[in-house]
Amino acid sequence: MSKIKIFAMGGLNESGKNTYVVEVDEKIFVLDCGLKYATDRMYGIDYIIPNFNYLKENKDRIEGVFLSHAHLENMGGVSDLLKEIPDIKIYCAKYTKNYLSLEGVNSKNVIEIKANKKLTFGDVSIFPINVSHSVPDALMYVINTKDGAICYTGDFIIDPTMAGPYEMDLGKIAYVGKQGVLCLLSESSFSEVPGHTSPKHRLTGWIKDSINHADGRMIISTLPVHLHTIQEIFDASKNMHRKIVIMGKKLQNIVNMAIEEGYLTVDKNIIGDLSDIESEKSILLVCDDRAKPYQSIAKIVNGSDKFITVRPTDTFLFAEPSYDACEKILVKIQDDIAKQGAYSLTVPKDKTILHHAAQEDIMIMLNLIKPKYYMPVKGEYRLMVNSANLASNLGIPNENIILKQNGDVVEFENGKLLKDKFEHIKIDDILIDGKSSEDIGELVIKDREMLGENGILLMSATVDKETKKLLTEPEVTTRGFIYVKDSMEMIKEIKRISTEIIEKNTTPKYVDYNQIKNEVREQLSKYFYSETETKPMIIAVIQEV
Repeated sequence: MSKIKIFAMGGLNESGKNTYVVEVDEKIFVLDCGLKYATDRMYGIDYIIPNFNYLKENKDRIEGVFLSHAHLENMGGVSDLLKEIPDIKIYCAKYTKNYLSLEGVNSKNVIEIKANKKLTFGDVSIFPINVSHSVPDALMYVINTKDGAICYTGDFIIDPTMAGPYEMDLGKIAYVGKQGVLCLLSESSFSEVPGHTSPKHRLTGWIKDSINHADGRMIISTLPVHLHTIQEIFDASKNMHRKIVIMGKKLQNIVNMAIEEGYLTVDKNIIGDLSDIESEKSILLVCDDRAKPYQSIAKIVNGSDKFITVRPTDTFLFAEPSYDACEKILVKIQDDIAKQGAYSLTVPKDKTILHHAAQEDIMIMLNLIKPKYYMPVKGEYRLMVNSANLASNLGIPNENIILKQNGDVVEFENGKLLKDKFEHIKIDDILIDGKSSEDIGELVIKDREMLGENGILLMSATVDKETKKLLTEPEVTTRGFIYVKDSMEMIKEIKRISTEIIEKNTTPKYVDYNQIKNEVREQLSKYFYSETETKPMIIAVIQEV
């Protein structure tokens, strides 16, 4: 009999950062290792990953990281994890391996696996199964233990028309369900969406119709991670007598890799080059980035792109998801497009680019797997609750439905949930800025927020080294706080307050620098709030000459 622990390092009550840990006796299996994109309120932070301290402390017990598919929310933390544990093994399907290579991950750490090929780790085995998603070679994982299987779906939809590397092996999933599943971890992102996701995700017809109605060039913005959408763009462009120009090195690398490996079916004659950019019959495929939403299109619209200048006859098509945090950015860009006489299109409300399981998809998965225990994952808490309600409606007892937060440990012993144990593992977010792998920290974010909202004031003063007296009155410099020329009375008062504090804490033999800095910050903060109701960052600099 086994002792099993399950907990999330990320992915519960949030969108992204999916990282789930399954411990079977002394063996640790990590399911996915993702990142979360920073919001515009995080001031310069590029992305967020889990704190990997627990994995570092237990690295000798880790059998490997098993990636479900090539989306950064599920595999974007791999590079950072490898910096912490350089010899950890990464297991994934071929397309995910190729994508990791394009992201700069060392291939010596990555082990390519295939669906339906069992991996054995002593008395525990892992069985990968194909599922349908917006990238090829998406996998769900079945961890077989003595007490039953632990299943993790990854992201999926149920659509029989998706074939080849997008096909879902429903037969294998049903077979696993008949063998006995202890616990199912299933995604919850679309648990509030009624019905099936399919066929709302099929966009070829809409894209084709949009191209038909465009008089001039088409400029299509897409996310490179959604290869299925890129395939639909190529499919919709067939027999349109248009050339598709792939803009940007990143998108070119992904498309070239996908064509070479057989993941994209493309007539190479349809692919143009930079000489086709000016043609009214061209389709310009532009690569966007979740970390910097709509940046590529913004450059084109603002006139700062090296190759593309907006024309009134252009049609912009946003073939990418509209995330809540980016709606204002998209609306502004569409306004700017309209001001230049061009036209813009977004995905209709009855369509979706995201390939996540809606309510009927989740319930079919539950019916096929028939788990004893159900643990909703991947999504904000209300979505996890909604997924739990679906399971309850299908007859799974409420006491067997597990709702947890990141770090909460679910423990099974001899095939039974230990309900009286409440272990919690401390899980922190690591904020990544630029290429640094060091945590930026909450204090830095608060400083950036203060600077962004209230500005900064620098008070500098020079003291004579011999007499310890002020040589000149303090200098005041501000940025983003007040306009100096319009606030001379306030500047005089700042200098007066600062001079009094400096003289009070200065003797002929000693200057108490720390006390001066503390009092300047305290007194000026009170003064600024009473006068302006703002709290700028205050820096006091005292030097001797």
